[in-house]
Amino acid sequence: MSVAPEEDALLLVQLTDSHLFGERDGRLLGLPTLDSLREVVGLVLAQQPRVDLLLATGDLSQDGSAQSYRYLREQHARIAAPARWCAGNHDVGEVMRGAASADMLQGVTDLGGWRIILLDSAVPGSVSGHLPDERLAWLDRVLREAGERHCLVALHHHPVAMGSQWLDGIGLHNGDALMALLERHEQVRVLLWGHVHQAFDQVRNGTRLLASPSTGVQFTPHSEDFQVSPQAPGYRWLRLHADGRVETAVSRLAEGAFPVDLQGGDY
Repeated sequence: MSVAPEEDALLLVQLTDSHLFGERDGRLLGLPTLDSLREVVGLVLAQQPRVDLLLATGDLSQDGSAQSYRYLREQHARIAAPARWCAGNHDVGEVMRGAASADMLQGVTDLGGWRIILLDSAVPGSVSGHLPDERLAWLDRVLREAGERHCLVALHHHPVAMGSQWLDGIGLHNGDALMALLERHEQVRVLLWGHVHQAFDQVRNGTRLLASPSTGVQFTPHSEDFQVSPQAPGYRWLRLHADGRVETAVSRLAEGAFPVDLQGGDY
């Protein structure tokens, strides 16, 4: 689905959970993750005439190798927009930071009437996420300093229940603290995350809560145990209006373009 440019609107693209390997032909559950990312970026280029900011919300790499992040930069560079990265549980923070430019890792980006904030929810050695008190205090401060700007907050781990027993055990462990903080800031319009490899869209207290498909393997919604979905890889676009309105949708590759091993076990 393409989105026409508009003078007072910003167009953001989220590419999440790419799970790249140091080997060009690395596969996750049978799916070649670099090839699928390349095709998803091609879909963005075909559908979006202008992108203002690219958000990569964690699990950028599967093996934490420097080469996997170089592959990621090559693919992101095909989109003529600045990129912002945050870490996921599969990322190796030191290696990721070494592969990224300084601007890719900045936590606050002001564009027009919007402030875009990226949070690092990764905990070394843990699949689940956590936001330490000092990070929550930083978030509270940058939200207060946003003034009249509308705000979008993005991170890797999901802070609310997804209705999936296995996934909800590996989300953001202090999600309630994050949600309580955001409720004190009326200018927060969007909370966006990755990690769950599926689309999610709710509104809570005036804030749009959004999760997005992976550029590779997808997970089955509302599953009790780990389960892979045959849905195609994709991305999310977000159109942010000057008056705070948000339009968003998910776009996917053609079904069957990248089949996965549905019995492949854990990821």
